[in-house]
Parts: sequence; C-alpha cells; structure tokens
Amino acid sequence: MLRRVRTALVAALAATLGVVAVPGVAQAATVNYVALGDSYSSGVGAGPYDLSTCLRSQKSYAPLWAAAHAVSSFRFPACGGAVTADVINGQVSALSSTTTLVTITIGGNDAGFSDVITSCRFGSTSSCTNAVNTAKSFATGTLPGRLDATYAAIRNRAPNARLVVLGYPRLFETNWCGLLAMSTYKRTILNEAADLLASVIADRAGAAGATFVDTRSAFAGHGVCAADPWSHDVSGVVEAYHPDADGYRYGYLSALTAAIG
Repeated sequence: MLRRVRTALVAALAATLGVVAVPGVAQAATVNYVALGDSYSSGVGAGPYDLSTCLRSQKSYAPLWAAAHAVSSFRFPACGGAVTADVINGQVSALSSTTTLVTITIGGNDAGFSDVITSCRFGSTSSCTNAVNTAKSFATGTLPGRLDATYAAIRNRAPNARLVVLGYPRLFETNWCGLLAMSTYKRTILNEAADLLASVIADRAGAAGATFVDTRSAFAGHGVCAADPWSHDVSGVVEAYHPDADGYRYGYLSALTAAIG
C-alpha cells in the first residue's frame, strides 16, 4: 500500500512539473545549454559558417556537445572577435534562470591575440618579443579583473547554471618545419604566453566557482608544425591560428567531455 501511495505521489509531482516519470527509472536531467565566448567557441577555423558576422560553425565543440547529449535547448551567441565587454554587454542576454550549463572561451582577444600573432608571424624577433611581453603584462595586470566581471555577469543572469571555462591550447610545436615557418624562438615564447594565459584564466575561473577545462594536453603534438596539425597556420587570414574541424572535435570536444561527461 505504501509503495502504491508513494508511486502515485511521484507521478502527481511529475505531472505538475511537466515530466513523465516512470517508477524505478531515473529521469534524465533537463539541460538548457548556452555557449558564450570568442572565435574559439564560435568555431572559427572549422567552417562552414552561418550567415552572421560571428563566423559560427556547427563543427565547433559547443554544437557538437549539444548534439551528442540531446539537450533540451541550445543557444549559441559566441562570436568571433569577442572580448569580455562583448560577452557582458551582449551575449549574457541569452542566459536566464532556467539555463543549466554555460561554456565560454574568453580573454585572448582582450590580451591582443591578433596583434601578437601578426607581430610574431610577420615582424622581427624583437617586435615579437615586445608584443608577447606586452600581452603577458596585460594578462597578469588587467585581464583578471575583466574575467571576474564576466563570470559575475554570467552568474547574475544564470544563477542555477554550471559554468565551464575552457582555456586556449598551445598553438605550436617547436620542431624544425621549414624555412618559411616562424623561428623556434618565436614559437617557444608564444607557447609560454599561452601557458601564462591558461594559468590566469584557470585562477579566475576557480575563484568564480567555475570548472576550468585545460585544453593544452588535448592538443599536445597537434600544433602548427606537427605532422598532423589541428590548428591552421597562415592558410587563411581569418582562420589563421585557430583550430580546424579536428581541433574542435578531438581537442576541445574531447577535453570538455572528459571534464563534464
């Protein structure tokens, strides 16, 4: 008798909440997923892109994860070129109290990613060194506050969501790969800058109670100059030094899945 009463109560509660409950069978959690961030979230480098100016690709890690997990809802405001202010002033509007999962890559453009890469790919060793040092100084001095404000804005709009912050990979292998490649020294200091950026982002994500996903190990051995690179070199102006479709699937998606399932 008690079992029948308990089953009836569960069924009534489920009906009230709009969930079909089957006694003895665990119910799948509702996942309302919003993917925020910059080009490393929108999928620049993977193609093909939507008709917006944000260069969103369905081959990016976010839509791939959403499709694999049959989420209840998926919103994808991530946009190529975004900085922290763009997330705060525009992208967080996609969030709500019903959002259960938020992922984001952000901070690279604030630190001058494009200018640093341009200086190192086409400039002298000294100009590359100066650009990297400027970016590192920004990453340790100014970026932490911007990240804190971004994560706080996300928490404010989506108080019930799990926040997952993904980092950036090291872009380069440092082996010899031809006369036209960046020097080993330039590639080395760029990788060191990537390590510093990962450290800063991980620290602020932890302070915000977010899950940090370090993608560096997932991309290890697949940087520019590898036999099987997962990142573009200068094959395209927009896509240069962004992951390709394999990078998003086997690098980013694999790292995200390992972290949250």
